[in-house]
Amino acid sequence: MNNTSAKAEWVRAALERHESSLLRYAASITGDAERARDIVQETFVKLCGEEPDKLEGRIAEWLFTVCRNRALDVQRKEKRMTPLTEMDLEMRESQEPSPSLVAEQNESASQILRLLDTLPPNQRDVIRLKFQSDLSYQEISRVTKLSVTNVGFLIHTGIKSLRQKLYSETKQDLRSAL
Repeated sequence: MNNTSAKAEWVRAALERHESSLLRYAASITGDAERARDIVQETFVKLCGEEPDKLEGRIAEWLFTVCRNRALDVQRKEKRMTPLTEMDLEMRESQEPSPSLVAEQNESASQILRLLDTLPPNQRDVIRLKFQSDLSYQEISRVTKLSVTNVGFLIHTGIKSLRQKLYSETKQDLRSAL
């Protein structure tokens, strides 16, 4: 296998492994599935210009860093961010659960995503990288340029805040129902 076909296979493997996570991540930043596709495409075009040896063992961090930077550039340029609720739910794979379960899950997901949007941007970002993109604390640290300790603190604080807000809303809903 020559160098060109080896590099093409390397890019193809990275695309298969990381494209869907990058799409979700870019969409979570931009709030737009089309823009997310463009950003991810630009990320992989940029990957084509890199040497595999240079990125060995850290391709995920490199891809998420490039994707994040480009998405933030797009977001800054447009100076807006729309809620993700509908888009995020559309990007989920369907396993055809019962309609009532789907409705309940959609309501819960919408509620959590809505509450996630109330968190400070740095907490939102690390929580999305951890739970939507399945990155480790160390990978998140390299993507966001924050220390691993800070990443852990932000995730812990964000989740704690989400739990409190969810509990308060559930408690209010129960009072309203009675």
